[in-house]
Amino acid sequence: MSRAFTITTVVLATAIVGYVGYFDYQRRNSPEFRKSLKKRAVAQKKKSEKLAEESRQTKVEAVKKALLEELASNPIPTALDEKESFFMQQVALGEQLATKESTKIEAAVCFYKALAVYPNPTDILGVYQRSVPEDVYELVVMMISVNPPASVANILGSGFPETKASEEDLD
Repeated sequence: MSRAFTITTVVLATAIVGYVGYFDYQRRNSPEFRKSLKKRAVAQKKKSEKLAEESRQTKVEAVKKALLEELASNPIPTALDEKESFFMQQVALGEQLATKESTKIEAAVCFYKALAVYPNPTDILGVYQRSVPEDVYELVVMMISVNPPASVANILGSGFPETKASEEDLD
């Protein structure tokens, strides 16, 4: 039993070393083999980039759907006295949900809704960046890009003045 195992191991090791030697020889001496390796590498890179892009698109669509459904079912309050309690409630709920892996999107929705009622969204985004888990923060930023709250849209609109170049400016 032990002798058969030893022989099998030696034969297998010899075969592996032989294949590695052959592969190395082909890699060094055969231009066609090198070209085929490069083609495979490029094809694999393109495939992985395509899968990453599809994954990102799927994630964006899931985030957009979750956000729009939540905003439709539970709209953001507009009364000033309701906003403060709503903010505190959403942040607390978001912090609780952010600890679980399965509720990251729900946590991001809570933080998004809290951001929407906060008077200075740039300050709260800085706090989120320091205190919220990175994956949840990325989801919040995705939600802002998909559907910017009115407070953020006002800042973005006034923060980037539109300048139109006339023909005189171009000369």
